[in-house]
Amino acid sequence: MKLYEELAESLRQRIEQGFYAGGDRMPSIRTLVREHGVSVTTAQEAYRQLEDAGLVESRPKSGYFARVRCSTPELPRVGRPVRRPIEVSKWEDVLNMLGAETPSKVFSLGHAMPDFTGPTLKPLLKLWSMQARRSDMRGLEYDSLKGTEELRTQVARLGNHSGCQLDPDELIITTGCQEALFCALRAVTQPGDVVAVDSPCFYGAMQAIKANDLRVMEIPTHAETGLSIEALELALEQWPIKAVLVTPTCNNPLGYTMPESRKRDLLLLAQRFDIAIIEDDIYGDLAYAWPRPRAIKAFDTDGRVLLCSSFSKTLAPGLRLGWIAPGRYRTEVIHNKFVSTAASSTLSQLAVAQFIAEGGYERHLRKMRAQYQRNRDLMVNWLEQHFPAGVRISFPQGGYLLWLEFASEVDCVELNRELSDTQFRIAPGVLFSASGKYRNCMRLNFVNGLDRQTEEALLTLAALIDQRYAKAG
Repeated sequence: MKLYEELAESLRQRIEQGFYAGGDRMPSIRTLVREHGVSVTTAQEAYRQLEDAGLVESRPKSGYFARVRCSTPELPRVGRPVRRPIEVSKWEDVLNMLGAETPSKVFSLGHAMPDFTGPTLKPLLKLWSMQARRSDMRGLEYDSLKGTEELRTQVARLGNHSGCQLDPDELIITTGCQEALFCALRAVTQPGDVVAVDSPCFYGAMQAIKANDLRVMEIPTHAETGLSIEALELALEQWPIKAVLVTPTCNNPLGYTMPESRKRDLLLLAQRFDIAIIEDDIYGDLAYAWPRPRAIKAFDTDGRVLLCSSFSKTLAPGLRLGWIAPGRYRTEVIHNKFVSTAASSTLSQLAVAQFIAEGGYERHLRKMRAQYQRNRDLMVNWLEQHFPAGVRISFPQGGYLLWLEFASEVDCVELNRELSDTQFRIAPGVLFSASGKYRNCMRLNFVNGLDRQTEEALLTLAALIDQRYAKAG
């Protein structure tokens, strides 16, 4: 164990034993240097480890403080999806409920948008500008169908954090994670096939399933441990399922991170039934704990896991940069990439690759992880105080999305319609089910914490929900 890790572990034990309570000031860097005989760099790195673990927070000009720990709320219940393969709901329904054609001034609490306004992204913008001014004009040309070598090299290096040994040559850069999922599905299925998904499931993934003329088998999912391995096994015994599409780390929308043992069990099950796993890891780098959880791909020995991810949720969606490690399905995926978009933005790839190489990506992630964890705790505490008693709230271990479950009297589709005059929207739970489940659920984004606009929107929402409880009686 390195010296800074030993110091971090010593401080961690003191926090967990209650020596430092939530909100208490931690020893200064100077104090640690004097008392432990370490360098300033070692003390700073120890605190950085504790920040990544969510145990301390840094306050400008004030030092380090033990974080106020938020107790786990009452979690949403495990859903009861239809026990047979079904077709995904119409795209028009998704489009209408998202309010995709409403004016841009509408404030959405339901969109999965990261915070891309902070100072840690300014170096990326400078690199972008610098790449655009290059005299060889490389940023305006097509690059390799697989993507630039520079970005594939950096993505492979980042893969080490999730336990994946990736070769840059096996990676394919895509236009966002949505294209990665689409290409993965097309590579491992034929029209009419069945794909198992966690339930609730990200609506974009289900629309990719619909676009490939596939059916879904929704699997009951726990808000803390994830997709039920037992229920999936029963489904595999009854139905000709060809693949499992799952977001096992910092899931969208439930927020769960599947324990490593269950990730291994899922892989063993896939091997037993000889099916593919499409792993959506788009939020994995936003896990609050460090080291970040390992991906299912980390345990894959026979290339059946297609690992998909993107910089849309960690940096900015407008970059339109994703990637896929397709394993044994590389030939099929690269052909699908060609017929889909042929090549992704060269300029974006070069700028992001340099941003990662210079350490900007890691600095940005450290700031965002700490910010999002603080915002989660603030939002959960606020919701428990102001929303009706009995609301069930997810407790994500990464990312910036909450899943709320209300009593059956609360129809979130109707709520969204009533909000049309308030200039803000939510994401009703039915978006996340092929069978129209979860009408009494919604997804909320806590990127902005409790700024004035968010708090006003939540107060309006709480009042409308209170009215429904009052009518029910």
